[in-house]
Order: sequence, then C-alpha cells, then structure tokens
Amino acid sequence: MSQLLRVQNFSISSDGIGAGEDQTLERPFGLDHQERLHEWATATASFPGRPGSGGSRGLDDYFTRDFSHNIGAEIMGRNKFGPQRGPWQDHEWQGWWGEEPPFHTPVFVMTHHERPSFTLSDTTFHFVDADPATVLTRAREAAQGKDVRLGGGVRTIRQFLDADLVDTLHVAVTPVEFGSGLRLWNSPDDLLDRFHLEVVPSPSGVTHHLFWRR
Repeated sequence: MSQLLRVQNFSISSDGIGAGEDQTLERPFGLDHQERLHEWATATASFPGRPGSGGSRGLDDYFTRDFSHNIGAEIMGRNKFGPQRGPWQDHEWQGWWGEEPPFHTPVFVMTHHERPSFTLSDTTFHFVDADPATVLTRAREAAQGKDVRLGGGVRTIRQFLDADLVDTLHVAVTPVEFGSGLRLWNSPDDLLDRFHLEVVPSPSGVTHHLFWRR
C-alpha cells in the first residue's frame, strides 16, 4: 500500500488566507481574530483537551476525530513550529504546544537553520534543511508504512503542491475575510488540473473542500 501525503483540517478564510505576514508569540497565525479560522474544530466533542463532556457532533466532529488516523509522521514549516527567524538564538524554545504536543509521531520541521532533534512526550522534532522530496522521503521512512501529514503553514503546503507531491487535501473554508495575508489559493479551481474536488457544507458555516489526485 502506498503512503499518502495528506493535508488535513487546514483552515483558511473565504478569501483564501491561512496566515498573516507578521507572526508573533502572541499571534501564532499572525492574524487578528485568528481563532475564527478554527472555531469549527475547537467547538467539536473530539477536539483534544476539551474539558469534560460537550461539544458538537456531526461532520465537523468527524474531521476533527480523523486528524490522527493512520498518520505516522508530520512535516511542517519552521513558521508553524515557532516565531523565530534566522539562526536559532534560543534552543529553549520547543514549540507552541508545551510538554504534550498533539502530534504523537516524528515531526520534520523544514528550516534553513538546523538544530539538534529533541523529544517531548511521544513526539520527536527533527530540523531538516532539504527540498520537499527529500524531506518527504525521510518522513515516509519514519512513518513505518503509515501516511504522512503535511501540517502547514501556507508556504510549506504551496511548496509541496508546486512539487506535485500532495495526494489528498482537506481544506476547511471559514466564512470570514481577512483581506491580506498568506493565501493558499485564489480559488479552489486552481487545483482542478490535478485533483478531483468535492465540496461539503457544514451546519457550522464552514465548507469542507476535499481534494484527491486525478
């Protein structure tokens, strides 16, 4: 069985924006009101860390629950890992997620400035200066037969799309506009030369876009 490279639960605005230009420690996505992009997932019963019972069921919950299914490794860009730029000034910074990152797999962070790998709980972060195809090869080896998740951010997903390495995408389009920022697409039709597309609206107001290779 082939190992897929999957984009999952990636949230963008209705004008195609998934992040802002000016990321900070306080604003990981670099956007005002960035939480609106992810409310569809955080409101579900299956969102990690939800205290007690409650939360919505249905379509949004299905996608939230499926996030880790058959995933053996993750690839992310450096901007998803943290807000630092250039050579690492602080090796004490170990990501946004605290002592229990939500990945539970090896994670390959693409960066021009490598640093030693480290492990938090059951997640090991590796810092790799390589092209998308090489990083994907390493991630597939680490995934031990399972699929690889491409976690973002926007520029990283675009790199892998441009290299024609992505097999499936799930993009959640939220009914909010930011006007400017890092844009995943001008229109989902941009990808139809290579992917089939099914569009599924949710009662939450989010529209789920499901792409798979032609």
